[in-house]
Amino acid sequence: MERLGDLQLRILRVLWQQGQATVAQVQQQLATQQSRPLAYTTVATMLRKMEARGLVRHRSQGRRFVYQAAVSEEQVSRHLTTYLLDRLFEGSLAQMVNHLLEHRQVDPRELDQLEELIRRKKGEAGV
Repeated sequence: MERLGDLQLRILRVLWQQGQATVAQVQQQLATQQSRPLAYTTVATMLRKMEARGLVRHRSQGRRFVYQAAVSEEQVSRHLTTYLLDRLFEGSLAQMVNHLLEHRQVDPRELDQLEELIRRKKGEAGV
């Protein structure tokens, strides 16, 4: 899953939002997200490749395939963030958070949320 490309992630987002969709429906949703629409065959090929990797599955509905995600948004999020943390920051959560705070615009409300999350985690750990 660590090699999840941008298009694959966008397709998964469509399937997570819709629950299930045909190739044409996925293509249509993707077209609303970008200036240059993808060809039907491109989307169909990508869905087949994603199915071979276990990311999606399909069922037949007449002559059409109806696809749904075989992995949850939580699974993908957990896997990709763990992969990024381990590979790029050698497992250091502090380095990863510091990097984000240094190189991203951070809204004061987000800082408040982060402080609250840290307070909660400290409470759970009895600190």
